[in-house]
Amino acid sequence: MFHVKQSGNITEPDDSPIARELADISARRRALEGVSVSFSGPTRIMTISNQKGGVGKTTTTVNIAAAIASLGGRVLVIDLDPQGNASTALGVPHNAELPSIYDVLIDDTPLADVVRTSPESENLLCAPSNIHLAGAEIELVTQVAREQRLKTAVGEYLDGLDEQLHFILIDCPPSLGLLTINAFTAATEVFLPIQCEYYALEGLSQLLGNVKMIQKHLNPQLQLTTILLTMFDARTRLSQQVADEVRSHFTTEVLETFIPRSVRVSEAPSFGQTVISYDGNSAGAIAYREAALEIVRRGTADAEEGQH
Repeated sequence: MFHVKQSGNITEPDDSPIARELADISARRRALEGVSVSFSGPTRIMTISNQKGGVGKTTTTVNIAAAIASLGGRVLVIDLDPQGNASTALGVPHNAELPSIYDVLIDDTPLADVVRTSPESENLLCAPSNIHLAGAEIELVTQVAREQRLKTAVGEYLDGLDEQLHFILIDCPPSLGLLTINAFTAATEVFLPIQCEYYALEGLSQLLGNVKMIQKHLNPQLQLTTILLTMFDARTRLSQQVADEVRSHFTTEVLETFIPRSVRVSEAPSFGQTVISYDGNSAGAIAYREAALEIVRRGTADAEEGQH
């Protein structure tokens, strides 16, 4: 794709940075249109976690979920954050009167009773949060098998489904309390968004220590499988330095795709949408679709490898 500019009487291709960026986005969009993927293996349960706030954790959860749904996968987002931002972005009501994930954890309500379909896609489901979840940390302390309650609920939910679910993505609060421990115990994979900024790796050793603790005491299957670089600014040397450092430490876990800083990605939640439905042709939406494709293909390759 070229824009043209007039130079005297000669028409030349416009090779400005904006034109190159538009051409790149257009080519990537066309490449995604021709993609077909197959979903195989058991339901992948990923907890999206980073003890550092402001890294794009909820944004990543809902947009990766929507992107997987657009590829034909069936996805459930479990909103374990009392703020309920994931529920808002998926257009799912979550006021205090409606049943939520709180009722599942505290009152043994079946997960199937609280799951709602997002208006965005029939493949996109959400177990919403609400304000009651803010007190759940304290209430869980007295519960039997308090660390396993989400895992039990998810297992019962999956056993009762007529149509297979391909992914469950769990959005956690940015602290290591009983809600996050429940997420780690229910999941088999940790999905870590890292912001491309100066303090990006701060707290990472703490997170990895927490994962090891959960592996040892509660969930030996848990593995850090996926790292996504977010808020990448190609104009700065810092973003590239952070990306290089993360890739040097985690060569197999880091996705090739990075998520650029994007106004569209930031705007979408205020309209009760993911960026996939809000502006599917934007740079942010295309990047999330590419990242989702990588995640799906990695899982399919691992499943096929496990069969040999």
